[in-house]
Amino acid sequence: MKKLLFIAFIALMSVPSWAQTDKDYIELERSVLQTERKAVVADAMMLTDDEATVFWPLYNEYNEKVYIVKTERVSIILDYAKNYESISDEKANELMLRSLKVQQNLLKLKMSYYKKFKKILSPSKSVRYFQVESKIDAMVSAELALQIPLVETLK
Repeated sequence: MKKLLFIAFIALMSVPSWAQTDKDYIELERSVLQTERKAVVADAMMLTDDEATVFWPLYNEYNEKVYIVKTERVSIILDYAKNYESISDEKANELMLRSLKVQQNLLKLKMSYYKKFKKILSPSKSVRYFQVESKIDAMVSAELALQIPLVETLK
């Protein structure tokens, strides 16, 4: 699994730079990451054929909803980048509140879908799935943390 997570990370970082805009580039990165994420999940879950039949449709449904929520996170990052050099306290506060809302919405989705996954898989396999997702998200968050500078405070 470590090997696949590394491959996913490398794929995310090596997306071609021929995208026309920042949004195009980000969408391309997200697409590559989603493909790699699915491969990592498939490898890590070790599903039986019967489990796979019910897992993948729910996985797709969940990830479509997560994608929508994470689109707001991308919007926040782009907004921050646009305002970074002269960010006001008001703008910093707005961005933080939006970010907290994204985290809250993601948690609500996880709670809701954990219940759904437990209906089709054992609790331990359901937990395993969310652990895999968490590890991938942690890698992405770590990379974002390295790339996004801290807010400059006025002295």
